Amino acid sequence: MRNPLSDTIVKIKPSGIRKFFDIVSEMEDAISLGVGEPDFDTPWHIRDEGIYSLEKGRTFYTSNAGLKELKEEIVKYIQRTQEIIYDAGHEVIVTVGGSEAIDIALRAMINPGEEVLIPQPSYVSYEPCAILAGAVPVIIELKEENEFRLTAEELLNAITDKTKVLILPFPNNPTGSIMEREDLEAIAEVIREKDIFVISDEIYAELTYKNKHVSIASLPGMQERCVLINGFSKAYAMTGWRLGYACAPKEIMEQMLKIHQFAIMCAPTTSQYAAVEALKNGDNDVAMMRESYNQRRRFLMHEFKQMGLTCFEPYGAFYVFPCIREFGMTSEEFANRLLKEEKVAVVPGTAFGDCGEGFLRISYAYSLENLKIALDKIKAFISRLREEK
Repeated sequence: MRNPLSDTIVKIKPSGIRKFFDIVSEMEDAISLGVGEPDFDTPWHIRDEGIYSLEKGRTFYTSNAGLKELKEEIVKYIQRTQEIIYDAGHEVIVTVGGSEAIDIALRAMINPGEEVLIPQPSYVSYEPCAILAGAVPVIIELKEENEFRLTAEELLNAITDKTKVLILPFPNNPTGSIMEREDLEAIAEVIREKDIFVISDEIYAELTYKNKHVSIASLPGMQERCVLINGFSKAYAMTGWRLGYACAPKEIMEQMLKIHQFAIMCAPTTSQYAAVEALKNGDNDVAMMRESYNQRRRFLMHEFKQMGLTCFEPYGAFYVFPCIREFGMTSEEFANRLLKEEKVAVVPGTAFGDCGEGFLRISYAYSLENLKIALDKIKAFISRLREEK
C-alpha cells in the first residue's frame, strides 16, 4: 500500500510539553506547574458580552478579517498603548488565537528555501510552522548571561543571503525574558540594514513587571517590516475563546487574509463580541491579574534564592526558567524524577529548543497556595539530590 503520510509532517516532533500534560492528567493528586494558561476566569463583564451575543442570535459568520467593530478597537488599543497607527480596514486580521496568526504570517511571507531566524528557547510552534511554510529554520541560541535576550551581534551573525524573516518572541515563553527599548533599537538597526522582516509575537505584552512593553513596530522604519501578533488568551484570561489578531502592512495582510479565508473562514463570532468588551473596558482586569502574577513571581524568586537554585530574574509573561545543571541530570530526567517522587509537574527546558537543556520552565499562573505547596516539594526534592551527591 502506498504511504498515505507526508514526509514533512512525520519528521516534525510532537510538542515536548504535551507529554507531561498527558501524564499529569492521569495523576489525580499531582500538582502541575506546567500549563501556560491563566488560572483566572475570564472577567464576568467579558463573559456577559459573549452570552449576550448568543442570546441576540449573533451566531453567523463575520467577515473573513473579523468584526469591523473589533478591528477598530484593536487599532485604538495599539495606538494608545504603543503609539502605532494601523488601518482597521486593510492592516488588521482577527485570527483563531495568536498561533494561527503565526502560521499564516509565515506562509504569506516565505518562499521555499528561505530562512527564518528563530531565537530559542521559545514557544514550541515557531519551528514547525516555519517548516510547514517551506522555510529553513535557523536557530539562534539565546544565552543565560544575556538574560535570554536577543543581541544585535547574535542576529547579525545568523543572517545570510537567504534570510527573510526574524521571529521576535518577547516577552518570552518559556524564559520570561523581555527586550527593552535599547535592545530593540539595536536589533532594528540590523533588520533595516540587512533588509529582512519581523514577526513579533507580543502575546504577553500586557504582562511585564519592569518597564512598559515596547513593540519593535513602534520604532522608526519598522512598522512596514513587521507583522505584530497579539491576542486575548493571556492578558484577559481568554484561552478557550481562541482569539488573536495580527497587524501588518497591507501587501502582507492581503496574502494572510487569503490563507485565513480558505483554511478558517473567520474567527468565532461569540469570541469576537466578547473581545470588543475586553478592549473597551478590560484595562482594570489586566492590571489586577498582572499585579497578582507579579506577587507570585517575586515569591518564586525569593524561594529559589532560599533553596540556592540559580534563576535569572524574569520580567515578563508568567514563567521562570531556573537552572538545574548543578545536579548533573538532563532537564527531562529532573522533570521525570520530580513528577514521580514529589508529584509536581514542570516542563523540561528542552521542550523549547536544545539550548533549553539544563533548565526547567515553571509557570506561576497558579494560586499562591498551590505554589507554596509545590515549592515545598521542590525544596525537599532538591535537598535529597544534594545529599545524593
